[in-house]
Formats: sequence, structure tokens, C-alpha cells
Amino acid sequence: MDQIQEPDVGVRPANEAHTIGRRANQARYRRGLLITDLLVLAATTGFAQIWHFGIDTDALAKGPFDLSYSALGVVIVASWWATLHFLQTRDIRIIGHGPDEYRRVARATFLMFGWVAILSLMFKWDMSRGYLAIAFPLGLAGLLIGRKGWRMWIRHHRRQGQHLSNVLVVGGTRSGQEMALWFNRHRASGLRVTGVWVPDAETNHNEWLDVPNQFIPVLGNDRNLFDALQIAEADTVIVSDTHHLGHHGLRDLTWQLEGVDIDLMVSPNVMDFSGSRIHVRAVEGMPLIHLEEPQYAEAGEWPKAAFDRTFAFFAVLAFSPLLLAAAAAVKFTSEGPIFYRQRRIGLHGEPFDMLKFRSMRVGADDELAKLIAAQGTSDTPLFKVKNDPRITKVGAFLRRYSIDELPQLLNVLRGDMSVVGPRPQVAAEVELYDDRALRRLAVRPGMTGLWQVSGRSDLSWEDSIRLDTYYVENWSLTADVVILWRTLSAVLKTSGAY
Repeated sequence: MDQIQEPDVGVRPANEAHTIGRRANQARYRRGLLITDLLVLAATTGFAQIWHFGIDTDALAKGPFDLSYSALGVVIVASWWATLHFLQTRDIRIIGHGPDEYRRVARATFLMFGWVAILSLMFKWDMSRGYLAIAFPLGLAGLLIGRKGWRMWIRHHRRQGQHLSNVLVVGGTRSGQEMALWFNRHRASGLRVTGVWVPDAETNHNEWLDVPNQFIPVLGNDRNLFDALQIAEADTVIVSDTHHLGHHGLRDLTWQLEGVDIDLMVSPNVMDFSGSRIHVRAVEGMPLIHLEEPQYAEAGEWPKAAFDRTFAFFAVLAFSPLLLAAAAAVKFTSEGPIFYRQRRIGLHGEPFDMLKFRSMRVGADDELAKLIAAQGTSDTPLFKVKNDPRITKVGAFLRRYSIDELPQLLNVLRGDMSVVGPRPQVAAEVELYDDRALRRLAVRPGMTGLWQVSGRSDLSWEDSIRLDTYYVENWSLTADVVILWRTLSAVLKTSGAY
């Protein structure tokens, strides 16, 4: 029997003020993108003209339409701007989230460039190749930078609790709890769970989810859908467990939400899989989610190895003055060797000697057990000491900006490590691994990784494992480049470095 109940006559689907405010914020954000895109395109085409022809020019793009380059620039800007619209680069469902927005912007740019090239050949329109060679790459770079700037703006406001969509989770209490905690940790997603509706269960009117700094009511079958939306003040519905809706319940839910300005999403409960591994297939009319195999086998192939060693080689050349300065500082400010060699566990559990600039006094390893016991963390795998008294003054500076890690570039050149990968750990930590954590050893450990760009030493053990296993199973070369870019920001912020 279906569990969806008809709403009472006259009941509003959600808090009207919140919904109107959210739509206004979305419209304001899209207008900002429209204006930014237009200004970027006008500026880049104008710059291309001035750079190639100078300020005062009567140069024409000769052909069936003898247009000045000023007029041609207007045509290109208008067409390019329209192409960005037609390819839905400003779709509210994708702006501010993931790489799809950037891909659509790049696709619109290449499509526009292709049409210009085709039209110039078809109509023998003599356009300056130099002008186009400047305008299009510069325009694409400007568009992507503009989108990045708007993303930073919206993510900052979301972390402050602004521009958030209120979510009613339809499903079980457990999945509602997990989703609430997930969105709580990822405020930049723009979603906030404000209610859970379990349509096939009786619930206590005083039941709440245990989520920090939030009071999230759990509603049962004594409430209908629209009652739950009102109580949660929700403008978004996420279905986490379809079996709670009963036979054809999801279909009926879509019918009830038709025309009431409520976003509806279905969670497949695959939070630890990247989007590139998830594909929806329709088999005889039945939608199925296909999950690709883990990617760690590809992480060991030659493209990653070639990338690692090429990057490490040029990085050693680029940082050689800094490496020499750091070595001299270590040598002349404290007794002991310049480099610190520590036995770490690498690919498939093979040990190797990891290099660092020495940042502690000689004999520091012998003091670790006592400090860990005093800190009360001897039973956890992350052997880190806060406010470590063994660190030298120079060592503290080197650690603050991760300069002590740079000798690991030599480990990368030797093939012991990758530039990006899971955090390399000592044998005592690996002995505490469970089956899930052992998957980290399926790829080479890295100088940097998701753990570093997501909090470094401030992360809990569970979060470190989750991030590293996510990286191992969802590896891609593009992700490595993104992590390297984010590493620069993490190092400059110095948070979690000790």
C-alpha cells in the first residue's frame, strides 16, 4: 500500500519566505555570472585587438562581410556569450559544484572557436589568426577564473551559513543521520538537512537527530509530505531509502511535487565513489547505477609514474636554491645530520627510507613513546605530538611551510613514492590497520594527498582513512593535478602543520 498521503487543502509546500529568498539568491548569482562572462569576453577580445592591431586601426576582416575588428569583436562576444547560455553553463544545478561547470565552459569556447574557423573557410573570410589565437585562449582562461572567483564567493558564504538550501530527507533515520552529518562537514555543498520524514513508521513527536549544533526533527506517518516540508521549512527533498515510500511511492512523490517549486533528488548512497565511476543505465526501462571498478591499478601504470618523475625532476631544479638554504640552516643551527631518514611502508607493504630535512634534535625517536603516552593517544594509529618539544627552531619553520618534506622529491625520482598519494606511515601504524586501511598500500605513498589538502594533521584517523581510500579507489591524473594545486593553498595557510 502506498505511503504517500495527499496534502491538506491550503497547506503551503514549504516555508514561503525561505523559498523566495533562495530563488532570489540563485537569480542574483546567475546575474553575477552573466555580467562577469560578458565583461571577461569584452575585455579579452578588446585586448586581443589592441595587442595585434594597436588602438587606432582601420583593419578589416575581409570577406563577404568587410567588418572592422571592433565590429567583429562585438559579434564574437555576443555569439560566445549566447553559446555559454545554450550549453547551460549557468544552470543552477551545476554552477558552484564539481568540474561539470568548467567542462561546459570549455566546450562552449571550443565550439565557438570551431564555428568561427568553419565560417571563415566556407565564406573565405580573411580573419587574423593572431587575433583569434589571442582572443580565444585568453577568453577561456578569463571565463574559468571568473567562475572560480564566484565559486570562492558562494562557498565562503555557505560556510557562514548563508545561501543554503533546506533539505527534507525522505527515508530511514539512519540514512538521514548520515546525510545530515555529511552536509554538516561539507557546508560548501549548499545543502543543510532540516528534517527527516519516515513515511512508513510511527515516530515520537519529540524525536530528533543527534547532529552537532542542529535540531533536526524526525517525522513519521502521522504527517503527510507537505506537513513535513512545512515543519522542515525545506525547499529540497532528497529520497535516501525508496522502500519507505511503498509501491510506486517515488513516482507518486514526483507527481505531488510537480509545480510546487521543490527540488527533488534521489541519493544512491554511494558517497565514497567519484562521479566518474558512477553511470546510470536504463535496462528495459529500469534505471540502474553502474559502478566502475576501483582505479588503483591504473595508479600504478606508466602515465602516473612518468608524471611523478617529470614533476619531481623539474621541482628539484626549481627549488634547488631553497633546498640548499634549508640544508645550510639545519647544518649550522643544531648538531646532527642534515637529513632525517625514517623507515616507512610503501607500495604493497614494502619498506623504504623516506627523506626529510631534520627538524628535531638528535635522539628524538627515543622520546616518542613517552610523549605519545603522555598525550593519551598511544592506542591510535596517527603518531603525532602537538606542541612537540623535540622540534628545533629552524625545524618549526621548515615544518610550518612543509619545506622539510622537499627531500622526498628524491624518493619520487627513485620510485619509492609518488608526488600525490596516501600518507606514508611507519610500520607501527600499519600494524594497527584494518582491512579497509590496508587498501592504502595498493598505490605508492605520496608527498601530498587528499589528507593534506583537507586538514593535514588536524584530521582524525577515520577521516584520514576515508580520504586516502577514496583517493586510491578513484584515482585519476586530473585529480592529482587538482590536489597539487590545492596543496599550495594548504601549505600557505599552514593549518594542521606540526
